[in-house]
Amino acid sequence: MPDQSRQLVLNAFLMHAGHHEAAWRHNAQAPADYLPLKHWVEVARTAERGLLDSIFFADVPALQAPDRRPSESLDPTVQLAAIAAVTERIGLIGTASTTVEEPYNLARRFASLDRLSGGRAGWNVVTTGGDVGFNYGINPWPEAPERYRRGDEFVDVVLKLWNGWQDDAVVGDKGTGVWADPTRVHAADHHGEFFDVQGPLTVGRSEQGHPVVVQAGSSGPGIALAAKYAEAVFTAQRTIEEGRDFYSTLKAATLKAGRNPDHLKILPGIVTVLGGTEAEAKAKAEALDDLIVLDHAHEQLARAVGLPIEQVPLDAPLPSAVRAPDETTGSRYQLTLDLARRENLTVRQLLRRLGGGRGHRVFAGTPEQIADQIELWFTTGASDGFNIMPATLPDTLTDFVDGVVPILQQRGLFRTEYTGSTLREHYGLPVPADRSAIADLRVG
Repeated sequence: MPDQSRQLVLNAFLMHAGHHEAAWRHNAQAPADYLPLKHWVEVARTAERGLLDSIFFADVPALQAPDRRPSESLDPTVQLAAIAAVTERIGLIGTASTTVEEPYNLARRFASLDRLSGGRAGWNVVTTGGDVGFNYGINPWPEAPERYRRGDEFVDVVLKLWNGWQDDAVVGDKGTGVWADPTRVHAADHHGEFFDVQGPLTVGRSEQGHPVVVQAGSSGPGIALAAKYAEAVFTAQRTIEEGRDFYSTLKAATLKAGRNPDHLKILPGIVTVLGGTEAEAKAKAEALDDLIVLDHAHEQLARAVGLPIEQVPLDAPLPSAVRAPDETTGSRYQLTLDLARRENLTVRQLLRRLGGGRGHRVFAGTPEQIADQIELWFTTGASDGFNIMPATLPDTLTDFVDGVVPILQQRGLFRTEYTGSTLREHYGLPVPADRSAIADLRVG
């Protein structure tokens, strides 16, 4: 029997028409139908109907390949604030970059979302590997070591700001006319390598204390950042062996950092394509792959591996003389090379595989088969749950909620009702302590 005290974490990672490269060509909707609030409300309500822990939005701070896919990128906190008004329980996680943002503005924005939603917000921390400095006046673009040092200090400042208000700071004494006790509101008073931030924040703590800190990535510096701060990690392992290795590595690093490893949830991404039979599901996946425009992806891959496109022929294996992975290429590049070598794929086959899942694992099968895979990873030390990445929206998310979730519930692996109202309660995370013990940073 499954351990009833340990429940799966399942997020819905939502992107435009779906995560498959060609989802927008496959779906019946018009391309313009993926931006209006109506679309996001529909998929968010479907995820909440399925009792999922959260919805999650990535973010790209620069326009990329507008000729290739739906590439308009809305501000996640704006999307999530609108969705908060029409949902009740589901968590709301958005991405924001420590390289292009400033700590005070970000802390205020996400704390506002957390208060408005009753403690359902989460911040996905990224350091932005690609050079987008042309949009932000950042020149030269910092190398990876500097980006991660800035990211570490950035999260530290945000946490100081979020924790500046004690839980009992607001007294609301109508008799004396005192709204908040100023001795219970503390400044950040931060002075570091990258930031000087006084504070305090204009927003107090929510029902869950402050937004859940999420981190995405699997590189060495990313693991160090996650071990120190993250409460959930979104990652991209394609095999269960890779998943178990990453899981044990990050949990050990979290313990070494002086934190409880159970207070960090490791959530690989999985792109789902469902069918009534395995053959039907695989046919759906093939039909999607057939719609991928390989010209664009081929050019992008050639740039990534550092070779002229004529030296990367479509119907041959990836050349051996590709760019070696380093700290500037990111963990996703290494996963791409590993996939190509492990399965001896041609470049054409590799591009079809990458188009299906943006580097994440793609699984096409019946609801039972997908439930089997989720259970196997969860019960054998490869994950604490998954980021569910529907190949197409809204249909594939509906298929997962109606087909896979009931099976996981029957197996005792997933909730049958929401028992809490905050994202921390869904994840089984403690409310972080406030600053009540600090007396030397008071604002009078």
